[in-house]
Formats: sequence, C-alpha cells, structure tokens
Amino acid sequence: MQAGASQEKIAQVATAATSPLFSASEKAAIEYAEAMTVTGQRVTDALHGRLRRHFSEAQIVELTAAIALENFRSKFNTALGIEAQGFCVLK
Repeated sequence: MQAGASQEKIAQVATAATSPLFSASEKAAIEYAEAMTVTGQRVTDALHGRLRRHFSEAQIVELTAAIALENFRSKFNTALGIEAQGFCVLK
C-alpha cells in the first residue's frame, strides 16, 4: 500500500481479471504470477505476448524473479511451519 494501492484494490486481487480497478498491465502481471504459481498451469505464448505489450524484456525478467522469490518464500515458510498472515484469499 505504500506504493499507492488502495485497500479496495488489494481486496480485489483475486478477481483482478474482471475488476475495473486493474489496468491491462496489472491484469497481465497477475495472470503471469498465477501461471507461474499454480501447479499444472503453464505460461503460454499468448500470455508472453500480452506481457511483451506492457513490459520490456528486463521488466519481465524482474517480474519473473519477484514471483519466483515469493514462491520460494511460500515453500520455505510452509516447511518451517510459518503461518500465513491473512494477506491473500486461498481457494
């Protein structure tokens, strides 16, 4: 929220694909994060195309690194029994 996201926007991340609060670039980044994170999903060529419309190659690499780091932290915290802090909705 320090970067300017409102509480309302944060609460709607789970429905970002259909929310008018998110820009096309934000929607693409969230879809990318989900494709990288959800077991069995893949990052498609179409998704890469959407990312390239909004981000440079360097930005895509940085986004990929940030998503991968959060996935690492998730696995690390689970292994050590560190509980979620309630920042996301788990399905």
